[in-house]
Order: sequence, then C-alpha cells, then structure tokens
Amino acid sequence: MKVCITAVALYWVFGKVEADYREQAMENISAGSDEYPLSFWQFIGQTISGSNPIFLALAFMAYGCSVVIASSRLNGFFKGVGLVLSEQYNFRLYLLGLFYNLFLPGGVGGDGYKIYFLRRKFEVKGRKLLSAVFFDRLSGLWALCLITAALVVFIPRLQIPNQVPIVVVVIGSVAYYSIIRRYFSDYSKRFFHTHLKALGVQSMQVVCAIFLLYALGFEGKFAPYLLMFLVSSLVAVVPFTVGGLGAREMVFVFGAKYFQLDAHLAILISLLFYLTSALLAAFGSYFIFRPQGLGEDKLPAATEADLEHLDDDND
Repeated sequence: MKVCITAVALYWVFGKVEADYREQAMENISAGSDEYPLSFWQFIGQTISGSNPIFLALAFMAYGCSVVIASSRLNGFFKGVGLVLSEQYNFRLYLLGLFYNLFLPGGVGGDGYKIYFLRRKFEVKGRKLLSAVFFDRLSGLWALCLITAALVVFIPRLQIPNQVPIVVVVIGSVAYYSIIRRYFSDYSKRFFHTHLKALGVQSMQVVCAIFLLYALGFEGKFAPYLLMFLVSSLVAVVPFTVGGLGAREMVFVFGAKYFQLDAHLAILISLLFYLTSALLAAFGSYFIFRPQGLGEDKLPAATEADLEHLDDDND
C-alpha cells in the first residue's frame, strides 16, 4: 500500500509539472516567442550535470552528521528505560533501521524492527522500547516545529505576526516539558540533553538542504525553499509513503505555487534529499550480509517482526 500511495503521489507531481510546462509553452507560442521552457526531465538532466560536486558531498556529510546525532539521541531514550547500549552498537542498529524504512517498507518499518530485535536480544519489555522510540520521534517533531516557527519570522509573505510563532513555541514547549516531567519522569531526567540533540538533527538537515541549493547554483532567497523543506519533513512523518517520497514532492509543488517559485527546482531539491538519505541508508544493508557486526550469526527476518505482536501477553 505504501508503494502504491508513493507511486500515485509521484505520478500526480510529475503530471502537474509537465502540465505547467505545456501551459507555459502555449503561452510562449501565443506571444510569438521562439523560447520554450525546459521540461521537468530536461531540467533535471541539465541542472544535475551542472551541479557542484563539492556541495553535493557537503550535503551528504551534513545529512550523515544528522544521522549520527539522531542515533545518539535515541540511545539516550533507551537509557531512560534501562537499556544501556554503546554508541557504536546503537549506530549500527540505527543504520539497519534506516535501510528497512527506505528499502523494505513493510508493515512494521525500521523502528518496529529495532524494537523487535532489541526485545529479542536483551529481553527488554516491548512497551518500554516502544515508548523510547515514540518519545524519540516526538522530540524530533518538537525540534522540527521549533525551527519551522523560527523560519516563519523571516518570511513576511506569510503575513503572520512575529509574536504568534514565538508565543506558540514557548507555550507549546512549556506544556510539552510539564507533561513529560509529570507523567514520564524517566525521560524528563534527560529532557534537555536529548532535545538539544533533536535540534542538532533538524539543524543539520536544514544545512543539508542549503548545501543542495548551493550545489544547484541557486542564488535567490533560501527561506521559502527551506520552509517548504521543513513542512515537507512534517508531512513525511505520516507513515503512508516510502520514506516520505511523493508526500514531500507534493508539498513542494503547492509551496512553489504559493511562493511563486520554480516548481522544477523545488521538486529537484526534494528528490536530491531523498537520494541523499537513501544513499546513507543503503549502508545499513551491510549488517544483513554481515550480522556479526551486531553480534549475531543471523539476523531475524523482517517478516518475523511483522508477525510479532508487542502486547501485554507477550511482554
């Protein structure tokens, strides 16, 4: 179902940009112009062939840094439930989870596979691991909202008073911390540490997007593209597509129309970010062929995690 939804979303996106291309071409013909806009695929080929490989490499490094920080953040939440893992071991397992998320979009996903694997290996209750992963994701969502609100201040076209995002973030953050501290004390002890890392993760992904813009030779205003990137990251959290592919591009299409930006460039940035994340996630496949890196002779199949129910009876 995820693959089908992703395919439909991409079909709509590419159909939309091609329709815009034909419309622009007809306008040029009516105006008597001999110049025709580039089609989306012509634009991709021309832009990528002329991109700066140094900035592409820097974008990959920035995304890699975000993954390292994200892995360390998750390990902090694991420590909150009494599971102590070395940073190296946790990072290896994190890479494997990324691989399953992007390349094997089963019902359980990379997070579910990590929960199943750790529960099976260390005999930790599934509910504790599930809560650790949930609060890890929640901290990332908080950081994403915080950076998005900060960026809104620098985009006057939105016509949102500066005090509105500031007040919303302050009130939301205080309420969020108060609930964590009152009802989930295990995580409140590391709240500032883990959430500082959450800000680091999202900040490095924004840096990745900036490097991609530089790689493509963009010289205009970055703020609208970065806002679309952050909003698309929020949409990608919803697990209905493969790694957010398709959902991100739809956000960029609507955003480009609202801000009157180049839709081709906006979608290309989204696709390049996906390819960057996929390239890094591919390294997780190493542990499928060499499970000794995770201290195993053989890794459990993803289907085993799909069939496993993390309920009270099994706990």
